Amino acid sequence: MRHFITLNDINADEFNRMLDISASIKEQLKQGNYSQPLKDKVLAMIFEKQSLRTRVSFETGMYQLGGNSIYLGAEIGFGKRESIKDIAEVLSSMVNIIMFRGMKHQSVVELSRYSSVPVINGLTDEAHPCQALADMFTLREIFGELRGRKLAWVGDANNVAVSLLRASAKLGMKFSVAAPKKFQFDPKKIDTLIGGKNNATDGYEIELTDDPFKAVKNSIAVYTDVWVSMGQEAEEEERKKILNPYQVNAKLMSAARKDAIFLHCLPARRGLEVTDEVMDSSQSKVILQAENRLHAQKGLLVWLSGNL
Repeated sequence: MRHFITLNDINADEFNRMLDISASIKEQLKQGNYSQPLKDKVLAMIFEKQSLRTRVSFETGMYQLGGNSIYLGAEIGFGKRESIKDIAEVLSSMVNIIMFRGMKHQSVVELSRYSSVPVINGLTDEAHPCQALADMFTLREIFGELRGRKLAWVGDANNVAVSLLRASAKLGMKFSVAAPKKFQFDPKKIDTLIGGKNNATDGYEIELTDDPFKAVKNSIAVYTDVWVSMGQEAEEEERKKILNPYQVNAKLMSAARKDAIFLHCLPARRGLEVTDEVMDSSQSKVILQAENRLHAQKGLLVWLSGNL
């Protein structure tokens, strides 16, 4: 049995295998072929945070794969009304897979510790591996082989950026992060974040800079996220002021490759981290990126279930 808590839980071959499965599933769906490898399987989905893409993609994915899903929100009193250990053990006796989208990363770690079925991290404050899986699927779909390609991140080096860092290391990409010092990765912790240098594939490089134009140069994709995430509302004005020079606009996009695309994990705050002009441009692939959450997570579900 395997869990999917961070991308450090899988190796490069397994990552590529997931992407291959996802591509095959997407192609089959286009042809109207609904194979059902998860027939009669049940996914329990625990939500501490609001959700659009995570909930819809997992629910739709399980349905299309022949299975079912159960939404569990505030009513279960996660870690309050009932301990995480008891919830994990009870759910494990009734369902086949558990997905958790919550606040603290330690919660999903503890959930996996006591679960006898696979646990998927749908988002925590430290990682968003499902998003990075779908992002790499999107990049591979558009550009093909990713080894040696450059991905640029502009803005706060948050949980999504952490997962993209790990994904880039696994697939041998160059990852350039432009952020002000306060919101930049600690260079001393990079190797720890990717699980050690042995987890990196040939071609992987990391660049940390405070210059967004330097970061996007020669990149195939420019990626950003909101400057103020859920739980950071008290820091909003400070974050806006510090991160204002890191807005992704037409001028910044023009400094990337001519065929570069724009990515955003959504929801976006238009006019802050990204302009309408970029969001609605032909370079923007945010809707395809969101759709690919469905296909990539179906590949993940199938891979975790062992029904390859």
